[in-house]
Amino acid sequence: MSTLDTGLTLIRTAAGRVSAANGWMGNAFKSWMPTGLYARALLIMIVPMVALQTVVAFVFMERHWNTVTRHLSAAVVSDIAALIDVYKTYPQDKDHAQLRRIAQQRLGLVVDFLASGDMPPPGPKPFFSLLDQTLSVQLGRQIARPFWIDTVGRSNLVEIRIQLDDSVMRVFAQRSAAYASNSEIFLFWMVGTSSILLIVAVLFLRNQIRPILRLADAAESFGKGREAPNFRPRGAREVRRAAHAFLEMKSRIERSIEQRTAMLAGVSHDLRTILTRFKLELALIGESPEIDAMKKDVDEMAAMLEAYLAFARGDMGEQPAPTDIAVLLDELKLEAERHGHRASANFYGPPEVTVRPAAFKRCIANLVGNAGRYSSTVAITGHRDHRWLNVTVDDDGPGIPAHLRDDVFKPFLRLDDARNQDQGGTGLGLAIARDIARSHGGDITLGESPLGGLRASVRVPV
Repeated sequence: MSTLDTGLTLIRTAAGRVSAANGWMGNAFKSWMPTGLYARALLIMIVPMVALQTVVAFVFMERHWNTVTRHLSAAVVSDIAALIDVYKTYPQDKDHAQLRRIAQQRLGLVVDFLASGDMPPPGPKPFFSLLDQTLSVQLGRQIARPFWIDTVGRSNLVEIRIQLDDSVMRVFAQRSAAYASNSEIFLFWMVGTSSILLIVAVLFLRNQIRPILRLADAAESFGKGREAPNFRPRGAREVRRAAHAFLEMKSRIERSIEQRTAMLAGVSHDLRTILTRFKLELALIGESPEIDAMKKDVDEMAAMLEAYLAFARGDMGEQPAPTDIAVLLDELKLEAERHGHRASANFYGPPEVTVRPAAFKRCIANLVGNAGRYSSTVAITGHRDHRWLNVTVDDDGPGIPAHLRDDVFKPFLRLDDARNQDQGGTGLGLAIARDIARSHGGDITLGESPLGGLRASVRVPV
């Protein structure tokens, strides 16, 4: 392998690791992010505002606050240095009365002189004290004498002691004269106004998000086959456009279903009339083996017609209503027992669920009938939680091969050795059941049963 090939391999390896790390970080970031639109919109507002406030506060604290405090401290130290110069230049003022008067009246400082040994030992400096730092720097720069300062002992005053040749000068200065004390007020107003603006923005955002949530609820209800009678377009222009589009789509779907139902009703009436005429004509002809075979064919045609119309019509027209699923499963169990099967029915959780009662019963009945046709034992189990209703139908029959379990839901599909082929049926039982489950916003899946046969699982949202 050449050097170029080795380099390309290393580059590919490094690129793969970088891509994997990038993907891992992206997935971790997505897992930390909230999933709701309201929470994400709040983050979009809060994060830039907090970042802006942080930058503004840092710039203000670092530039304005430090600069103002440094200038104020330098002015106070300059006044003290001027007083020291007066003290050394005019020693004839023995009691220093004039010096004290000038300091208090002109400079706002309280000055007195102590014995030479009244210099306290240096104490611990307060943590993050900007005033202590700036005063120390200015005293060392302008006076260059031993000093001692206390910026925390008295809340409104700053005590400064400076070692002179024969005494100690003690100076009391107002804290506001050496320190930018209005910075906290600025920060308070900044945080306060930002909080008020954020509260107002949250209230407006809730009003803007609420129409979107209502649209989502209406679409979810329509997907479950339920009505949303109080829904109407509200909110911003784009949200109203989406709501109008949803209502138009809903109207087109309902109109198409109504037209299909009306057409099927007409077809059903015409075909049933012809079949009834066939039955009458066969009854008038008399009895013979050929007539019996023709009657059987007519009955089979009638059953096929009813099954086809039931599949094409679906469960439209029936309104959802609160239904006791436990009672429904018990009725199906008794029906299976009347046909000579060993059946059991169990339900766990709150039994009342809003479904189309007749359609949902037909969905489960098709599964129970399909299971009873090819087995001797049928077990029906229901479970309801805060989100889903699950109903399983287990049997001990031969089952369906795994590679054919999706195919048996296709309309009119008849498997030679599979259990979807009813005796004289059309292969629409499972197709009708899945169509009803999906019209409720759920689905049906097939799998292995603990009894050794097939398990049909119905899952619909509550």
